[in-house]
Amino acid sequence: MNVTILQRSVARIDRPRVETGMTPEHRVRPLIPSGDPKATDPFLLLMEDWFPRGVFDRHPHRGMETVTYVIDGRLDHYDNYGNKGSVLPGNVQWMTAGRGIIHNEQPPAGVTVHSLQLWVNLPAADKMVEPRTQNLVAADLPLRREQGAEIRVFSGKSGDVIAPTKNYSPVTMLEVRLEAGARIRQELPADYNAFLVVLEGDGLIGGNQSPVQAGDVVWLTRTDDEGLSDVNITGGTAPLRVLLFAGRPLGEPVVARGPFVMNSEAQIRQANIDYHEGRFGPSGR
Repeated sequence: MNVTILQRSVARIDRPRVETGMTPEHRVRPLIPSGDPKATDPFLLLMEDWFPRGVFDRHPHRGMETVTYVIDGRLDHYDNYGNKGSVLPGNVQWMTAGRGIIHNEQPPAGVTVHSLQLWVNLPAADKMVEPRTQNLVAADLPLRREQGAEIRVFSGKSGDVIAPTKNYSPVTMLEVRLEAGARIRQELPADYNAFLVVLEGDGLIGGNQSPVQAGDVVWLTRTDDEGLSDVNITGGTAPLRVLLFAGRPLGEPVVARGPFVMNSEAQIRQANIDYHEGRFGPSGR
């Protein structure tokens, strides 16, 4: 039986500018600004940050996940469930806030960390799950190899290679490294929202072979139909390194207030009450 596979093209390319963040030493580039969750569903925002120690303090979350990828430096983290450690360049911390967690992430003294943090929405049925942290060390994760190409599978699958990462809603996260001129084809469900962040080099993406370069955020075309799609990624004049993210839209109401992402204003009010009354913790008091 023949299966029709939709070839994805580039829908648009964004190149956000670097802005001053929370302090003069903090620089930020909003790769996916908050405010239009329907368009980016299930992704809520994506920030590229450069910051020293002391910019962020301990803070709560509920109803969503943070996916933190370190580009340069070191990011130390802890939370009120006893999880702690360090995220080194090329590694990821996948934190599920669920019903409520209090945490912080900051570099050691004297270090400026360069990182990406993606917020992923949780389905309504899983907003109040028990919090968990998955530390994804690149060297321990599966790797798909093609001629002139390496695809590190942080979540989801690439070809026959499947990551062990746990998801409440299916999300694909890949780091793709291509030699100049090398090419791969990545298969995705046709209804997934998908985008790429170009970290290094230049290349061509999609059926329309759109040229991209370091710093670009590349959104792919999609359809609401069931079935499969694929995207072609080709290295350019220099080695290409990109992160690819894809996920199935949840199609649910989104109410986001600060660090809480729920489905209604009443749930946001309850999140604030629970936080201030000490219910964001292992005991769930």
